[in-house]
Amino acid sequence: MNLKFFNWFEQNQSYAYAFLRIFVGGALFIRGLLFITDPNKLTQLAGSEKYFWMYSYIAIVHLVGGFLLAIGLFTRLAALIQIPILFGAVFLVHLSKGFLASGQSLELSVMVLFLLSVFFLFGSGELSVDSKKAHKSN
Repeated sequence: MNLKFFNWFEQNQSYAYAFLRIFVGGALFIRGLLFITDPNKLTQLAGSEKYFWMYSYIAIVHLVGGFLLAIGLFTRLAALIQIPILFGAVFLVHLSKGFLASGQSLELSVMVLFLLSVFFLFGSGELSVDSKKAHKSN
């Protein structure tokens, strides 16, 4: 194996972290768009009209939080506001269906919940708007 290949990745870990943050943020943003563009899906997920407000809130949080995560602005806050939503998705919605159910909703929800927790704990990383703001203020 060529060790130079691995050395380059080791020296550029900030790119991997940034790509992961951008990917998760973009996926959440797209999920929010899907919820907003298909209100019937929101009502179907909610089970009744009385919970429609909750799914509208989820859609808006995914839109705003996903965008903020993708660009790395207020990353910890963007992750924090989405953690309860993913916690609910994992433990209240998908856990009863178990792993390896059709649609892989539990596996994906657990992964996104884990990644949001990482972004909340470790922040946005070097390649982000947050990092650029911090460098300018020093």
